[in-house]
Amino acid sequence: MPHRTFFWFILPSLVAMLLFIAAPIVSVVVQSLYIPHEQVIITTENCGPFGCSQESVVDTAATAALREQQPLGRFNGLGNFLDRGHLAVEEVAAAWAEAESLGDFMGALMNLPFYKAMIFTLVYTFVVTPIVIVLGLAVALAVNNLHKRLRGVTIFVSLLPMIVTPLVGSLILFWMIDADGVIGKTLQILLDDPSLSLKASTTLTWITILTYGVWHAIPFAFIVYYAGLQTVSSETLEAAMIDGANRWERIRYVVVPHLAPLTVFIMLIQLMDNFRVFEPIVGFSAGANASSLSYNIYSDLRGDFARFNSAAATSVLTIIGVTILLIPVLIRTWHDFNRKRA
Repeated sequence: MPHRTFFWFILPSLVAMLLFIAAPIVSVVVQSLYIPHEQVIITTENCGPFGCSQESVVDTAATAALREQQPLGRFNGLGNFLDRGHLAVEEVAAAWAEAESLGDFMGALMNLPFYKAMIFTLVYTFVVTPIVIVLGLAVALAVNNLHKRLRGVTIFVSLLPMIVTPLVGSLILFWMIDADGVIGKTLQILLDDPSLSLKASTTLTWITILTYGVWHAIPFAFIVYYAGLQTVSSETLEAAMIDGANRWERIRYVVVPHLAPLTVFIMLIQLMDNFRVFEPIVGFSAGANASSLSYNIYSDLRGDFARFNSAAATSVLTIIGVTILLIPVLIRTWHDFNRKRA
């Protein structure tokens, strides 16, 4: 394809990416460097027969004029990233100096909002992602070996978790684990503990959200793997059978290597999605026990006074975190691509 033709072919996509991806990211980065203006306070002294008193009032006109002149606020540089609500450099250094063990240090980090959210986000990402890949492949292999008449119904049922809106799905599970719900009441009976509550325990809340994350994401991995299984060469499988390979060996040495590019694709998508976990926390009303980076952004933007600068700083840190997670996978993909070309 001539370069000129290729340029005009990709121009609409480039314009859309600049407008809807690059421009918002630049805007967020700029906003993360500013903090809101302080209110202009006017102090007046009132004197009477019994003495003088001072009264402070907010000069709304001056404050509005200041915000109109500098809508972004006051320049703060990296201050938003280093304060207690984010990287908390001073607090982390003090906790490290005072901690007697790694457990004490981690406990201190859990008291800092950003690190509490980061720890849960990383746990969610690195637990849910591999489980989804393994179970998605297992379901795809099982469905692929069913009778053709049963595959359609099985595929439809398997895709239901992905069809359900994430927030609705999390709300349904939230009601089920309630003390009066099916799961909550069953666990109380089985464990003979009428006071057991999956919502009150931090550990049980984490387990519940992780379980929901796996349940909701498996259909995506399943359908991708199932499509990939249709492209596996039957001649290669037959040759492996002739050579004496059993079912497990055929899966391990023929099917899994053939599906390796799809595994990389699923891993990339899951890493990005899981690092931005948000809906289950809202659906489970679990903000007190489990907080993610995306939930912190949501918390900064809601309420009567939205902290745009704090939300912007957390957004930038989230983008950096996703980039760091994707770099090893992208590097490996690039090496595999170059090796195939060679």
